[in-house]
Amino acid sequence: MDHDYMSFTGNLGRDPEMRFTPGGSQVVKFSVATNREYKDSSGNEVKETTWRWVEAWGGLGEVCNRYLKKGMRVLVEGRLKPDKETGGPRVYQRKDGGEFTSNFEVVAKNVLFLDKKEKEEKDEEEFPF
Repeated sequence: MDHDYMSFTGNLGRDPEMRFTPGGSQVVKFSVATNREYKDSSGNEVKETTWRWVEAWGGLGEVCNRYLKKGMRVLVEGRLKPDKETGGPRVYQRKDGGEFTSNFEVVAKNVLFLDKKEKEEKDEEEFPF
């Protein structure tokens, strides 16, 4: 197994956004929050949230864009996408000129929707997978 391959579960932080590359390929991006709870060395409960940016290409991106919504729980399988220059997490430039580092971005290979569709929201179509 490739060492850059990972899987995780979490909740969407916002609705997916579809964009197109200059060459016309479509990519859908969304953020996923994963939560970890543990007790520190003093016995205090700690809740830690980690955000990951996910991108899904082609047909997978279309399905994610169509069916995923903010708050939905998903399992994502994919590969880490390091910054091309540093090999580490991507560094972003803020509008005020400062920088911040995100976690690694993940290029999705599979996205499993873990929330069941509500009866009142049920479409005539089923998920196409």
